[in-house]
Amino acid sequence: MISTKPYLMRAIYEWCVDQGFTPYLQVAVDAQTRVPREHVRDGQIVLNVGPDATHQFIIGNEDVTFQARFNGKAFPVFVPVNAVVAIYARENGQGMAFEVEKSAPEGETPASDIAADSLSQVEVAPAIDTDSEPDPGAPNRPARSHLTRVK
Repeated sequence: MISTKPYLMRAIYEWCVDQGFTPYLQVAVDAQTRVPREHVRDGQIVLNVGPDATHQFIIGNEDVTFQARFNGKAFPVFVPVNAVVAIYARENGQGMAFEVEKSAPEGETPASDIAADSLSQVEVAPAIDTDSEPDPGAPNRPARSHLTRVK
């Protein structure tokens, strides 16, 4: 059975775009994740996935793919759905957070990446805004997000 996670991610993305908000994707980076490594902080990256910042953006049932420009260079991004920590609106922090399992070394059982009790108070990091024009009136980072916890 397919997880509900990609369906919820698509719904939050569509809501953000319909409201005129900028959707951000917070990702736990592992060996399967293809993102510009120079922008990874503490094993995570936050990406602006708005229509103006991405090309060929697709939230599939297994992965999220798109192309974006980082420091002026095109980069094909690949994110497994199970690596997505949260999707939220930059302007108000509203969105949804998910439990993420870390990739475990061979022979070990994966552990939860985020404690379930802390998901409703996730601190969101500044996003890599690619080469899109920033909104001068929008805050760079909400003090606390308004993410909904999903297991």
